[in-house]
Amino acid sequence: MEKFFNTSGPTIPEDHYHLDSLSRLDWPEVQQLIRTKRYFVLHAPRQTGKTSALLAMMKTLNAEGNFACAYANIEGAQVARGDETQGIPAICDAIVESIELYLGKSPLSAWYKTEKKEFNAQSLLTALIKQWSQMSAKPTVLMLDEVDALVGDTLISLLRQIRAGYAQRPEAFPQSIILCGVRDVRDYRLHQGNGEVITGGSAFNIKAESLRMGNFSKEECITLLQQHTLATGQVFEPGVLDELWLDSKGQPWLVNALAHQMTWQNKAARDRTQPITLEQYTVAREKLIYSRATHLDQLIDKLKEPRVHSVISAMLSGDEELLQINPHDIEYVQDLGLIDVSRTSGIKICNRIYQEVIPRELVWSTQMMISNQEQAWYVKADRRIDTPKLLAAFQQFFREHSDHWMEGFNYREAGPQLLIQAFLQRIINGGGRINREYALGRKRTDLLIEWPLNEQQGFLGLVQRIVLELKIWRPKRSFDAVLQEGISQTKGYAAQVGADEAHLIIFDRNPERNWD
Repeated sequence: MEKFFNTSGPTIPEDHYHLDSLSRLDWPEVQQLIRTKRYFVLHAPRQTGKTSALLAMMKTLNAEGNFACAYANIEGAQVARGDETQGIPAICDAIVESIELYLGKSPLSAWYKTEKKEFNAQSLLTALIKQWSQMSAKPTVLMLDEVDALVGDTLISLLRQIRAGYAQRPEAFPQSIILCGVRDVRDYRLHQGNGEVITGGSAFNIKAESLRMGNFSKEECITLLQQHTLATGQVFEPGVLDELWLDSKGQPWLVNALAHQMTWQNKAARDRTQPITLEQYTVAREKLIYSRATHLDQLIDKLKEPRVHSVISAMLSGDEELLQINPHDIEYVQDLGLIDVSRTSGIKICNRIYQEVIPRELVWSTQMMISNQEQAWYVKADRRIDTPKLLAAFQQFFREHSDHWMEGFNYREAGPQLLIQAFLQRIINGGGRINREYALGRKRTDLLIEWPLNEQQGFLGLVQRIVLELKIWRPKRSFDAVLQEGISQTKGYAAQVGADEAHLIIFDRNPERNWD
């Protein structure tokens, strides 16, 4: 049976094109942590390969024969919310079932059924894993997945009960425990029943390390896609893999989803004698963005969180006044996989698809509600976009509607930039595309409109490239300074992307200013 690219759930090597999970970790470091009886955290953004890595680690450790290792997904306890009397028994049920599944039947199950009622929620987990460790002929290793899905007293109780037995390892408690989730334990904000807030770090101060799984490298992306070529003979034409890398920057779900769109969702490509073209890749990319897939929906849902809002709104608006952001919030948003932080490029949205999806989703309802704007109004006889006409129409639209529309934005600080993107998206959709460049501290947003001049050739033919540079002018700076800075930035970006024309748009946010 032909393998396929995995876009949901753990990797099944027999079914999926895949990279070796252990090669994506520092496996010798993990082994050393386990040998030296450490408790540690493995975290990474959603659909990065954490669960696949844990299962591969468990399988390897059990095959080596030195430990009895079990993996348990405890997300089911999330429904208990902060009620530890419901949450802790649900966690213990999952652990017992997993031990039987992965290590075979043992006396632990019978013990648990008869003794469970003898313990309260504050001690049941400690008693269970203590009993398992004492019954096992080998030192035990426990892997708990989706830990940060838990909240409140359920999560606090879990962390404290593990901490309570830590000193008894390995004879009467696991040799090693690995907690896995999207976030590092330091980023857990735990609200106790009495209203007190504590951090995960204080509740789990026995943690030795926090290991973070990264994205695929460019070489790993190429290796993954070449597995399809080797298996089927179907090749990817020049440029496809380069574009996929720039769009995904190795985010594992995006890489697999784009590959799946190209090789299977595109029915013509199911004929494996046909190569995958750059035009087919572009179509696959757009379909993925428009699909509102679960992964992308989860990404957008995170934008509602206050800690995420503080970072992303500053990036979208480019506002200097918003740059004083809590460093812990930046680390948190980075752990979610939304931003990339480096010394050279600063803080940026971590790949081109997220760069496009985030503002597009924030203005989706606005875009759909803008009336009396048709693409045909702005396309000239030679099929070029009449940009001056388009911008004049937006200027009038902004004058008439900006106050009303921006009141409805959750990201009001970036209202002007979002409103023009909604307006443009309404016009450009279905013919061209808008590329967005924005990052913390850039003081502007760069938009590049790409508009194919031949509908049949699409982006492989002649393309009109239009740069729009967006800046905010506030009274604390002189207009001349903003203008000169904007002209320089516009020229630089236009030269960088090879634009046919470039326009600088400055929004005056002085509420005292009269439109006339």
